[in-house]
Amino acid sequence: MREIVFDTETTGFEPSDGHRIVEIGCVELIDQFPTGRTLQFYLNPERDVPIESQRVHGLSAEFLADKALFAHVVDEFLEFLGDSPLVIHNASFDIKFINAELKRCGRGPIPLARTIDTIEIAKRKFPGARYSLDELCRRFGVDLSVRTKHGALLDAQLTAEIYLELIGGRQKGLMLAPVEIAAAHAGEPVRAARQRPEKLAPLLTAVEIEIHAAFVTKELGDKNLWNAA
Repeated sequence: MREIVFDTETTGFEPSDGHRIVEIGCVELIDQFPTGRTLQFYLNPERDVPIESQRVHGLSAEFLADKALFAHVVDEFLEFLGDSPLVIHNASFDIKFINAELKRCGRGPIPLARTIDTIEIAKRKFPGARYSLDELCRRFGVDLSVRTKHGALLDAQLTAEIYLELIGGRQKGLMLAPVEIAAAHAGEPVRAARQRPEKLAPLLTAVEIEIHAAFVTKELGDKNLWNAA
């Protein structure tokens, strides 16, 4: 199963007030593990960036002036999303901005029903707790030392970690470790499972083994599978 975790940084809170996206970050998950594939764009918002927003993400109008317009990257962005479910922290915020940009390009909106909101999962799992990305990272022991400011790709990567913690995804993939998932997705050979240097001692006693062997021979006959080897 493929899922995309994504996040945006913006010039403000409401696209209806003329605010725009300044960064998009996406992280690909396969079977609820990161594959290593990401997508990131800094975008020219074609407007000023209020100082209050700059304090959050550190992106100034000067820095963004030579970056691509959303219309220039929309095809690559939509191709990366494909038809995968979208995992977002506070989905309604990001989707309203994405849909405002899509509308400017004459593209159809992304339905909110396509999203998986990590805040909603956290509310069900921890009623009454705080649900900010920082708070959830602290709850699960996710390293925040690199997060001096918000960043769409960084926050998408943190959201992916939180999502896996919230749904127990780290325990689901018992057959493959994350590195092996990434290797398989990239077409590289998957490492064989590590073996113990010595086999564990059997827990059955010699008497129990003898009783079982007699049962298999007597009750199941010569064609039983246990004796096939």
